[in-house]
Amino acid sequence: MKYSYEYEIKYQEVDGKKRLRLFNLENYLLEVAGTVADALGFGIAKLHPMGLTWILTRMSIEMNELPTHCEKVRFETWIESNVHMLSTRNFRIYSGERLIGQVKSVWAVLDLEKREIVNVFNDPMFEGCVDGEVIEMARVRMTTIPEPTGVVPHKVVYSDIDYNGHCNSCRYLQAMTDAYLPDYYGKKVRLDISYSKEAMLGETLQTCYLVTEDGVQYQQKNEAGETSCSAKLSIGD
Repeated sequence: MKYSYEYEIKYQEVDGKKRLRLFNLENYLLEVAGTVADALGFGIAKLHPMGLTWILTRMSIEMNELPTHCEKVRFETWIESNVHMLSTRNFRIYSGERLIGQVKSVWAVLDLEKREIVNVFNDPMFEGCVDGEVIEMARVRMTTIPEPTGVVPHKVVYSDIDYNGHCNSCRYLQAMTDAYLPDYYGKKVRLDISYSKEAMLGETLQTCYLVTEDGVQYQQKNEAGETSCSAKLSIGD
């Protein structure tokens, strides 16, 4: 089963060239995923009273172009699989009838008290929700950055925290692109982002970035030197 939602891009979501910011694009994807999960009966409204919540573990986004201010964008989504402790949700992104992007995302359910991932997909509430259609996207594995081009600190503040009590997924990406963003306008982009360890209020993350021939690689480390989030932005023709 596939679900579709349309939104009009708002002025506060675009950059100086009137293109939708990458972290605002991610926010739309999370909004659509959450809306569908609630409609199917296993969203935050259902899970939170059980002491559980959804978390994003990784996401791959391929965009042929980024939408502009006032452009109407349609997000089509479906669940590819619920296997073991991970749920794969796919998206296609349209402007009118034109396909402008596709996304593969992987989610897990977190026990809010233990702060551990749990397997809930045998629960009857998940029966019949899997569509099964696969989007083929090669997985990009994140590597450490031994000698970064630059390092920019980011303190996790009030506006970064979501109702799960940790830094919102989109805020990591916002801090990364604030630290360094190559010129990708008018080009195809692929963004791969992986979440490793949740960041909490008051922590300071160090955003390390490495400029490469085809884009930029990011690695965010917490005060203990652990990787909280990694990403790679690749730019094509």
